[in-house]
Amino acid sequence: MKKILIVDDHADIRRLIRMTLEFEDYAIEEAADGESALRVAQAMQPDLVLLDVMMPGPVNGLEVCRRLRAGATASGPRVIMLSARGHASDREAGLQAGADTYLVKPFSPLQLINGIAQLWAAA
Repeated sequence: MKKILIVDDHADIRRLIRMTLEFEDYAIEEAADGESALRVAQAMQPDLVLLDVMMPGPVNGLEVCRRLRAGATASGPRVIMLSARGHASDREAGLQAGADTYLVKPFSPLQLINGIAQLWAAA
């Protein structure tokens, strides 16, 4: 069973993502900020992290991604950045931080499912 960590400071977005994925055979955990995301990721060892960029607190999504990559083995988690910021520079910052994919909010459930499927196929 693949393990997915959903990280977003908005509970409604986490719930929407969970509802989108619950029909697949995934173990899903959630975190509401960067610091708790790092704690949960360390304990859970997810296969995939769905990671919001802008979150409250000292650790934003870009920093979470950098830290996940710094401590990851070759089989570390895949990361899909989720952000309302869609400029080319924002996308580039996400990819530079180590994200595998960058989705701009609002995204459709189908876009999310397809993005995950592409990551699994590439692995």
